[in-house]
Amino acid sequence: MPEIATVAGVGRTTLHRYFADRETLIYEATLDAIRVVTEAADEAATDDGPALEAMRRFITAAVSIGERLVFLFGDPAVLRDIRPAQAPTYELVLNLITRGQHEGVFDPDLSPIWIRHALYGLILQGCEQAMAGALPRHTVAPLITRTFERGICPAG
Repeated sequence: MPEIATVAGVGRTTLHRYFADRETLIYEATLDAIRVVTEAADEAATDDGPALEAMRRFITAAVSIGERLVFLFGDPAVLRDIRPAQAPTYELVLNLITRGQHEGVFDPDLSPIWIRHALYGLILQGCEQAMAGALPRHTVAPLITRTFERGICPAG
């Protein structure tokens, strides 16, 4: 907890006033990150317009909250204590991918789950690279979008 207090720029007593222990702090931070991720996905309006445009909005929204995504998905242990009803849902993205396959813009020969894993892998890697200073933040969403579209669009 002392290290967390230092990084957060608060005193240990302040941190302990709100969180009894490290596990409680991580649990609450995880719930907050899930809320932020869910809000960003909802704001991307993935049901609106063509699937390709909706996917671009989703990628941009995801990258804008990249630190939260890296926190949630960079270490599987973070989600360990989260009940299924509280866990992040992938339904929105899977619906978007399936819609894109029906529209002919995403390869129908690829499983929607495979595409989701590829998408999340790109987003996570792009955000980690930006956080490490290896990529300029403003280039991450376009780079992910280009890589994603060239990898999952049907041949032709």
